[in-house]
Parts: sequence; structure tokens; C-alpha cells
Amino acid sequence: MKSTAKILIIIVTWNKKEYVIDLLNSLSVINFPREQLDILVIDNASNDGTFEALEAQFDDIEIIRNAENIGGTGGFNTGLAWAFDQPDSRYDYLWLLDNDVVVHKNALSELVTVLEENSETAIAGSTMMQLDYPWRINEMGAFVDQQNGTLVFNRHYEEISNWQGTPIDDLLVEDADLSQQLMHCQPVMDVDYVAAASLLIRAPVARQAGLWMDFFIHFDDVEWCLRIGKAGHRVVVSAKSLIWHLSAAAKVPNWILYYDNRNILYLLAKHSGDIAVNNAIRNILKKTLYYKLIGKADLAELHLQAISDFEQGLTGKKTIQLPYKFERVAEIGRILNAPSIKKIIVPWTINMQASNIQNIFVGVMKKRPELDRKTAIDLGKWKN
Repeated sequence: MKSTAKILIIIVTWNKKEYVIDLLNSLSVINFPREQLDILVIDNASNDGTFEALEAQFDDIEIIRNAENIGGTGGFNTGLAWAFDQPDSRYDYLWLLDNDVVVHKNALSELVTVLEENSETAIAGSTMMQLDYPWRINEMGAFVDQQNGTLVFNRHYEEISNWQGTPIDDLLVEDADLSQQLMHCQPVMDVDYVAAASLLIRAPVARQAGLWMDFFIHFDDVEWCLRIGKAGHRVVVSAKSLIWHLSAAAKVPNWILYYDNRNILYLLAKHSGDIAVNNAIRNILKKTLYYKLIGKADLAELHLQAISDFEQGLTGKKTIQLPYKFERVAEIGRILNAPSIKKIIVPWTINMQASNIQNIFVGVMKKRPELDRKTAIDLGKWKN
């Protein structure tokens, strides 16, 4: 029996024109009736032509353009507020998606099936594969160690070996059920949270839970899931609903450390208490000392600022300035995209994450199919 559910898809984007276009194109071929879907894209004041490109290429989506970049938190809150302003009966579910994912043809239909067959479940999330290594699991939902302030990703880095060498476009349309590929893997599993990279929630539950805490980025979806779980609802992940998402190693610049450390303190203060907060602060101070000892005073300062701002009750976006200059990153991308470049060798001494180069390499891999999977693996072999 096919679902008759009406669903609002909420996508937040900022300066990732090609990625969000790839996502919208993948949504156009999913196994779910298009007439039951509304797509709302929140553009956080992109300056790379995202808004203009979406208006030109897609006439069946709604776009809200924020006046400034208010982060993933602000973007999703914009979309949620819009949804909450609609009549209660307009949508059965809300599907939250990151801009840098592509979705399997059954990603949505499997999530809908989970919610329609389990009335006590409020949130169902997709298994997140890595876009840069498509056969590798990034997370199948996750848990929160609330005593130490750490995340425990379910089945992190496990691989589907027979998928190696298969193009991502083929994986998107092939039948996929990881409960049949992995040992001791159930089709649906209870978890503490699923990332808003692909999170389907019952619209009435979303209204009751309200908007996200103002974290700007990171841990906002985690806190929301914990809040909803505490209200008595189940949060689950599906092994049959798959998305591919740019892995953390390919996208996390150093300034993210500030938000990770500050926001986990707010999450623990709300859901765990003083002992957990104090444990987390001690861990942050240990990391501060580590960065001091290896000569990264700027990163050490980010950790101290995170603690200080938490203690002062400061949330939202923070102006962060690091001494590193990346003006030549775009030039690196132009060089690597040149047809004359056939092979790229990267020494492990180069910290691609810290220098913001890894994202460039991932883009090159996507654009240049002649850089085969073996080359892509070689490019990913660096030491932190």
C-alpha cells in the first residue's frame, strides 16, 4: 500500500551551488510521488550564484533567501518556522536534508514506511554513507555519551566491500538494504539521534518540540533529538534508507572546533547536569593544553573562548579569525582540474583538513571521472 502522506522537504544551503543542485536532481528520481512533496530551500545569503541558479533551473521549489548567513541552525529554524505557519493538516512529515548530500531512490519511502508502521516513533533517519568514499558508512545514527560529552557513531567506518569501484550514480538506483550486508544489523535501530543530513519527523511532533537551540552550527540536531526522546518518542535509524554525505574529514575547517566545544556544553547543561558539564570542560582544557604544546596557540584559544562564551551564556554566530590565509585555494582547484594533470601525489605531512584543501580534492574527484577510485583512495591517505 502506497503512502498518501504529504511531506515538506527542508534544505538549507550556503555557497554550495553545485552540491545543492546535485541534491535536487537526485530528489527528482526518488520513489515517492512528486505531487505529495513540497521542497523548501533556505539560502543563507549565498554569494556564489546559488539563488540565481536555483531560480533558473527549478520552477517547482520554494526558496527563502535569508539576508545573512545564520548557519544551519538559523536556516533550519527558518524552514521550521515556515512549516509551523502552515495549516496543521498541510503536512504529515517534515524531511530535513543537508545541502551536500545525494539520496538513494528509496531514501524517503523507507523512512515513511518506518514512521507509518511504528506509531510510537517520531523521528526516522537515514544511514549516512560517505560521498567521497561511497562504500563506507559514516554513521548509522549515533549515541551521546552524556557523562563525557562525546558522540558515538553507530557502525562508523564500516565498509560494504562489494560496493568498492561502483559509481555513486549506480549506487543511488540499486536496491540497498544494509541489514542484509552487515552482520548483526537490524533494519530499524533505536538511537539517541540522527543527523539532519536526512531526518524525517512527524509534523505534529516537530511543532510540539519547537525550534532548535541557537547553536549556529553543530549539535543543534543532536539536542533536538534528545529533547524529543525525553518527551517519550522513539528516534530510530533505517538500514534501508541511504544517503551519501561529504565526510567530516573533507569539510571541517579549524574554526568549527569553537562551535563543537561550546555547543556540547549547552547540550550537556540541558540534558545531563553539572557533573557532565564539568567533565566536558576538563576534556576541553586538556585539548587546549595539547594545542598549546604543539604550537597551535590559535586553536587553543578557540577552546578557551568556547568555555568562556558558554559560561557567559553566549550563543549563535561568533566572529572567528584565524591567522591562516587560504586565498590561493581556488587557484589550487583550477590547477587540479586541468586535463594535463593525470596523477596527484599528496605527502602525509600536509594536513589537508587544516589547510582547507581536502574539500578541493573531493570536488576534483567528482568532476574528473578519470581519477579512478584507486586514485581517490590514495588521495585520502593522510595522517592527522
